[in-house]
Parts: sequence; structure tokens; C-alpha cells
Amino acid sequence: MNRIKVVLVEKGVSQTELAEDLGKSFSTVNAYCSNRQQPSLELLFQIADYLKVSIKDLIVENESKDIE
Repeated sequence: MNRIKVVLVEKGVSQTELAEDLGKSFSTVNAYCSNRQQPSLELLFQIADYLKVSIKDLIVENESKDIE
């Protein structure tokens, strides 16, 4: 899971702008934002750089539960 959509809203950047600036289609970026598809690690770094955030800001950590 990723937080790309949330960070785009926080930064005031549209999915269309991100798609155009990264050379991707709108449907591809929309799939990332909707968590239907995950970007490659390389692309995740490009998105983080573009949005001027840490890659950690784009990733949702899985909450692990202790199993007894």
C-alpha cells in the first residue's frame, strides 16, 4: 500500500501533473494512487524526489500484531 494520493493532495499536485512530468499515463498514475498497482522502487524514488518528500512518506507501514 502507498500514500501517493494523500501526498499529492498535501502538495497540491494533480495526478495529471505527476503523470505528465514522470512520462507516465494518467491511468497508470491513477492505479498507483488507488493502490490497484504499485510503482517500482525506482519509480517510487522518482515520485518522492518530484514531490520533495522522503520515500517513507509515500509508504504505508504494515501494522504487525503480536501473536501469542
